Amino acid sequence: MFTLSEIASLNDIQPTYRILKPWWDVFMDYLGLVMLMLAIFAMTMQITKDQVACLPCLDEAEEATAGAMSNSFTQQSTQKAAFSAATGAPLATTVPLVSKDLPDDVVHEIHVTHQHTAVAAEKYVNQPEPTGIRTNLDFQQYVFINQICYHVALPWYSKYFPYLALIHTIVLMVSSNFWFKYPKTSSKIEHFVSILGRCFESPWTTKALSETACEDSEENKQRLTGTTLAPKQVSLEGKDESSNVSPTTPMLGLKFSADKPIAEVPSSMTILDKKDGEQAKALFEKVRKFRAHVEDSDFIYKLYVAQTVVKTVKFILILSYTSTFLAEINFKHNCEPDIKQLIGYTKFLCTHNMAFMLKKLLVSYMTLILIYGMACLYSLFWVFRRPLKEYSFEKVREESSFSDIPDVKNDFAFLLHMVDQYDQLYSKRFGVFLSEVSENKLREISLNHEWTFEKLRQLVTRNASDQQELHLFMLSGIPNAVFDLTDLEVLKLELIPEVRFSAKVSQMTSLVELHLCHCPAKVEQTAFAFLRDHLRCLHVKFTDVAEIPAWVYLLRSLRELNLIGNLSSENNKMIGLESMRDLRHLKTLCLKSNLTKMPTNITELSPHLIKLVVHNDGTKLVVLNSLKKMTNIIDLELHTCELERIPHAIFSLTNLQELDLKSNNIRTIEEIISFQHLKRLTCLKLWHNKIITIPSSIGQIKSLESLHLSHNKLESLPPALFMLPKLRHLDVGHNSITVLPLDVGLLHNLQHLAINSNKLEVLPKPLFRCTKLKVLCLGNNALTVLPETVGQLVQLTQLELRGNCLDRLPAQLGNCRLLRKSGLVVEDHLFDALPVEVKESISRENNTSFTSGL
Repeated sequence: MFTLSEIASLNDIQPTYRILKPWWDVFMDYLGLVMLMLAIFAMTMQITKDQVACLPCLDEAEEATAGAMSNSFTQQSTQKAAFSAATGAPLATTVPLVSKDLPDDVVHEIHVTHQHTAVAAEKYVNQPEPTGIRTNLDFQQYVFINQICYHVALPWYSKYFPYLALIHTIVLMVSSNFWFKYPKTSSKIEHFVSILGRCFESPWTTKALSETACEDSEENKQRLTGTTLAPKQVSLEGKDESSNVSPTTPMLGLKFSADKPIAEVPSSMTILDKKDGEQAKALFEKVRKFRAHVEDSDFIYKLYVAQTVVKTVKFILILSYTSTFLAEINFKHNCEPDIKQLIGYTKFLCTHNMAFMLKKLLVSYMTLILIYGMACLYSLFWVFRRPLKEYSFEKVREESSFSDIPDVKNDFAFLLHMVDQYDQLYSKRFGVFLSEVSENKLREISLNHEWTFEKLRQLVTRNASDQQELHLFMLSGIPNAVFDLTDLEVLKLELIPEVRFSAKVSQMTSLVELHLCHCPAKVEQTAFAFLRDHLRCLHVKFTDVAEIPAWVYLLRSLRELNLIGNLSSENNKMIGLESMRDLRHLKTLCLKSNLTKMPTNITELSPHLIKLVVHNDGTKLVVLNSLKKMTNIIDLELHTCELERIPHAIFSLTNLQELDLKSNNIRTIEEIISFQHLKRLTCLKLWHNKIITIPSSIGQIKSLESLHLSHNKLESLPPALFMLPKLRHLDVGHNSITVLPLDVGLLHNLQHLAINSNKLEVLPKPLFRCTKLKVLCLGNNALTVLPETVGQLVQLTQLELRGNCLDRLPAQLGNCRLLRKSGLVVEDHLFDALPVEVKESISRENNTSFTSGL
């Protein structure tokens, strides 16, 4: 026997799930509970009181036999009564005269007959004469007959209706809540309900909606007074009168338009508890992940439809067979059990004492089922009358400032539709956490609260160029306090997802350099006008070319532009370098990417570009013909471009002064003779290549002042190399040079010589005739002796000797008045072996040495 509480637990869903139960589901739950109680009541009544009472129903033969027996019995009783009256003796004391010669069994039968006759006579005398048919059945026989007929004559539905009603009710209750219990859906539903409840109760939700109401009222007020709340919306798609920008300048295949400025949040509303702010941030992240997880499937929707269809089919099935069996529940039933050999009767008339009650209960149950089925049909109508796998926040967008709330689909949309049936306010408040505008406002408030002016001021440092620099890394945005650093010169922003330059940036009058490393940046009109006129250097690092801010190409005062990211050949057309024609003052262009050819439109920059840097990250740069037209280039760098020879297009750059071909695959430089036509070439860098020999034609480049050939495969140096009269810097380190030619003494203007990490064993004495040497790098060779003539290098400030086989250092090092210990790179034991006065001279302070030198 099940208790009501045990059965009702099947319908015990957590109270938090009520927001996903529309009115028809709630109504069906109550109907199910009533049907459950009805079934249990019927079971209780049937178990305690259900039974049948049966009486024999005689056929014609049985009636004739019973009549004869009755007549015979009546005659005997009459005769005995007459006999008793004639003799005057009581009927009970009349004893038949029995002959002694009769057998015992006959005598016994006579006595029995006498006893029966006496009893009958007594009843005849004391009671009225009986009428009807005698059955001669005992009580136990009637109990047996009742039990037989209960199972034979009574219809099965009369016996099992309460149990069927209980089973049907349990199935319907389980079907109603199956989507809350099924593992694949219950986890998502539980997560959704949890997030929805937190979003509804979050202080940020109330704050965001309150701010929306304030903004709306403020806009209405401004509309009535004819004034504007914020600076005028600016679009650079049209021509700006003060900027002289063409109306439709293409930017990376896009058109540029400045974003609408966001109205300032009232100071009274910017205060948000830090804990509440962190919880709101976590909710934004949870909503984003939950949406991505749920929106890609519609399993919850299909399961709900399936369980609704199951309930509808179940209701139709119950009604179809219950109405048929309703007529079979009667009070009277005929029973013909096969037990005539035991009791002598074949037919019985039985009465079912629970028939009336069961019939009323069954009618009540069918009525409840019918109402339940109407609710099922309505739910099916609601499911199929409109697409529930799409949900639009259009109404929320119209009522609030969060116009970016996206529409959702699939299971996410279905759950929101279900919530709307409970209370539409839940969806409205939930939409706040789907809006990027709302998230940005939260980030802005939290950011400004955390990053104060004092904290930012502590992070300002001095860079190598002695400029005030601020580096912000992985913040949610730019704190407003940054714009109060009016003396800041360099601003570096890295991995900041939402960078917005407001009009306050115009306060940063000293700002000349900006770094945007994976930072999509947006500007307002006033901010753009300021950056356009004041910014001189811009670094943009990106993953995809579309991430480059469009307004970058309109910064007409820009002097240096660095683009670092993917600019492969298929994206070359998207680079839109032709738009750089508006960068009238651009002098330096640096492309760190993976180009296979130089963009043809780069020649648009040729009239004013003086420095071009291409760092190609190991991708082979094939086509360089467009370089020929860039005759004003002074400095050219082609790093890691997989070049095998010096490109011929370079020989057309008549104004070229510095050429850097670092980290390529150049093996031979026979074309170097063509550099003699480049009269202004002063610096040639061929380092980190695979050059084996230097042709003697290098002596024709008379203007060369700096030559870098380190990290190659050189084994010797040609004498012509030392015929360059203007050569001041020579770097041939990290090669396999064994001998330094005596002609090195001809380089009278040589100030820097690096021949470290080679195989030198002896230094030629003419080397020390180069009295202008300031830096001499001889480390990691095989030197055993440092000549005493090193003292002739009176201007030497740096001497590297570590990694050789020296036994001692000459005392003449003391003659190198500008050499200090920080500039002497040598093993400690060699330095300690120097005379005391030499060590003291080298260890003196710089100011002292300069004073003595003067």
